[in-house]
Amino acid sequence: MPATHDLLVEGRRRLDGLPGADPALEARVLLRRALGFTEMEILAFPDRPVSASGVRRYRRAIARRAARVPFAYILGEREFWSIPLTVGPGVLIPRPETELLVETVLALAGNGDETIAEIGTGCGAVAVALAKEMPGARIIATDISRRALLLARKNAARQGAGNIEFRGGDLFAPLRRAALQAGLDILVSNPPYVAESAWVLLEPEVRDFEPKRALVAGPSGLETIVRLVAGAPEFLKPGGSLVFEIGRGQARAVKALLKNPWTDVSLKHDLRGIPRAAAARLGS
Repeated sequence: MPATHDLLVEGRRRLDGLPGADPALEARVLLRRALGFTEMEILAFPDRPVSASGVRRYRRAIARRAARVPFAYILGEREFWSIPLTVGPGVLIPRPETELLVETVLALAGNGDETIAEIGTGCGAVAVALAKEMPGARIIATDISRRALLLARKNAARQGAGNIEFRGGDLFAPLRRAALQAGLDILVSNPPYVAESAWVLLEPEVRDFEPKRALVAGPSGLETIVRLVAGAPEFLKPGGSLVFEIGRGQARAVKALLKNPWTDVSLKHDLRGIPRAAAARLGS
């Protein structure tokens, strides 16, 4: 029977050259998961024989990763804002740059008792992070996907985030049904912003596995953002803020959208220097 070290070498070789992968790290994590070992056990006992069933589980996981299945989907988990979240097929995997939305909302919040809505919550990453940071806030998280809402509810329960209300529907429909007109201090969203023509150019991990509806907005990529900017004033209190993620190359078009009644328009850059989060205040 192969030993743990043999399997690590095998896994690294299989993943070597895979774009965006960290072969050594991913092989080690997948081996730990397949065998139920700790990190210390993997490192301290390189010659420990592995059972046939453990070898099969590990090789299946490595084969899936080599076929470009997202690492987070194989693990069933992704960390966001230092919070472990359950993720799975059909729901967008949260990205590190989306943490800018959380940072921006926290900077705009006052006493921590605000009413905040998130449109397109996905697995609940932003809503859960805000709920953990602002336990006194009322947070309404919406999504058009029933699968996403189910997963978001599970993540909220997992993290003890009891101050989130989950509602299903497209864009502003759930907020309207909840009679939240002029009732929000902050509206936050990571909307679809990929152009239809760019979809085929995305890496296979995204294009072949993540939900297209959560990423692609239409021919220009700005379609959902246009609806978001136009509809948000109905639901924000005077002086309330809109915060949303944008894509590469969209900063100029987004700033052009954020005219009257919007004021205090700002763009936040991610670690690569790309404008990634837009924020604006509704004029009173």
